[in-house]
Amino acid sequence: MAEAETRCGFVALIGAPNAGKSTLLNSLVGAKVAIVSRKVQTTRALIRGIAVEDGAQLIFVDTPGIFSPRRRLDRAMVTTAWGGAHDADLVALLVDSRKGLDEDIDAILTQLADVKRPILLVLNKIDLLEKPALLALAKAANEKIRFEATFMLSALTGDGVADLKRWLGDHMPAGPWLYPADQMSDVPLRQLAAEITREKLFERLHQELPYHSTVETDVWKELRKGDIRVEQTIFVEREGQRKIVLGKGGQTIKAIGEAARKDIAEIAEAKVHLFLFVKVRQGWADDPDRYSAMGLEFPRD
Repeated sequence: MAEAETRCGFVALIGAPNAGKSTLLNSLVGAKVAIVSRKVQTTRALIRGIAVEDGAQLIFVDTPGIFSPRRRLDRAMVTTAWGGAHDADLVALLVDSRKGLDEDIDAILTQLADVKRPILLVLNKIDLLEKPALLALAKAANEKIRFEATFMLSALTGDGVADLKRWLGDHMPAGPWLYPADQMSDVPLRQLAAEITREKLFERLHQELPYHSTVETDVWKELRKGDIRVEQTIFVEREGQRKIVLGKGGQTIKAIGEAARKDIAEIAEAKVHLFLFVKVRQGWADDPDRYSAMGLEFPRD
């Protein structure tokens, strides 16, 4: 394909926590590149997914949910989200249709006025709302800010996702592709593996614990027969949290490991031998090195 025929650009997916950005990213890419959880604020760093649509390479940036930050980690996540919006060629604001234009969305709309990029409105979870209510929501949002286009879809079922992808393909700037045609993410496998294990922590433990935990991949080693040995450490802040992660007789950590191993094997396309360790690291949320490992900038103030 000649360079003049190709298009390529970055699309930032922004929105309030739990709007469905990670689910939409995975649907657009056609593979799991971002973690998905019912809990809010699961995405901490910018995770890029890559898709091809009719000669255009679409590089999606799944940003952390934008919310009112309280802790240092919260501030880093929100700063990263807005940085992704300002750096992209195009911004897609994802709105949970059930919640409508609540305080979180109003605050985002106010700040979007400073983003000098084309902005799309994407109403998600349309399967949970009647059409008249959706149309009214779209009208109200478009009265607040000038959107290039409005899309209504369900990231979970895939309904309407193809229309959004087609529009994005048509509106990417001309230029060479930045990644090979078959690459679906620029996140290193070892980092994506850590995100997958963190997702399983969210799914398994419904307390506040996951917000005080992080996962790092210490070893990613290809073995002689093509198998992969993966060693990861789950860091928590207190001994009591470590016991929760381990569970009675180690049952909880075993279940987390089994679920994570299956997903890691799928993305690695190989048999995976996963070994999990749980360590207490007090104040990890104030450690600059941990922020670097997550792809976040450490807030100094």
